[in-house]
Amino acid sequence: MTRFLDVRYAPVGGGLAAQVNLNQGTSSADYVSLSLNDLLAGIRGRHVLIATHGFNVNRACGIANLSNWEGLLQLPDPAAFLGLLWPGDSVWAHGLDYPDEPKIADEAATTLLAPFINANFGNAASVSFASHSLGARVVLATIEKMNRRVRRLTLMAGAIDDNCLNTEFAAAAKNIDTISVLASKEDTVLSRLFPLGNFVGGILTVGHPWWHAAIGHLGPVQTWPANFKAPFEIPDGWKFDHGNYLQINQPPPPALGLPVVVPGQGAGFPIVDAAGNPVPGWQEAFTSGFESTRFK
Repeated sequence: MTRFLDVRYAPVGGGLAAQVNLNQGTSSADYVSLSLNDLLAGIRGRHVLIATHGFNVNRACGIANLSNWEGLLQLPDPAAFLGLLWPGDSVWAHGLDYPDEPKIADEAATTLLAPFINANFGNAASVSFASHSLGARVVLATIEKMNRRVRRLTLMAGAIDDNCLNTEFAAAAKNIDTISVLASKEDTVLSRLFPLGNFVGGILTVGHPWWHAAIGHLGPVQTWPANFKAPFEIPDGWKFDHGNYLQINQPPPPALGLPVVVPGQGAGFPIVDAAGNPVPGWQEAFTSGFESTRFK
């Protein structure tokens, strides 16, 4: 069963819990408590990957999405996976960068997650993070407050400014060995809604010095940190939308052989049937394979 760090107060909506709660399960039906001793035993001497969801995701969906994604990962041994649940559905409103939107993400990181990791992850071989959407802010704010170096970071469809690695979270970026990004120009959420949340609700336009695209839409600004690993841009022809990164298909798709790399524009779909049509679930097979490759 997938193990979780849970900082939600309520299953749907609501704010932050008073502490980091430890649980395990693959759905809300089998979601049960996990002792701190069991967590510590599971991460001791292992390369830990902590992965989290984005905005507008309740606890049940977070459990399902992250446990499904763990099942597709091909992490090298010794590794340990932890899902991270946070109340990304507590303040979701009109735009991803609306002024109140990031507050809960920052508080989850600085008041709960970073102190918990600092206090309990000293025996892990390393700590890495992967995030989807607004979860980028949660993990970057956590890394900024951590007292140990982070091995790998992957930001998928990051709902955060494209210059964040050079500005707001420059200190966090310097505390990471390797940073990876997955971005898609076909992400309709980030292309249409993200700029509308910028301070004055859509008055700012491309070219204005205060305007920024999302890092998960067009990728990071061209002044890349030295530890940033390209390429990052998913081919336009794949029509990769915001919900594709952690989507769930039944039955699960076949795993892609490693290494999985971001191909150039015009590349065919990663998994196709005999007629050349994309096989359902190829998207989560691609993102999990990409993470498995970059994690090594």
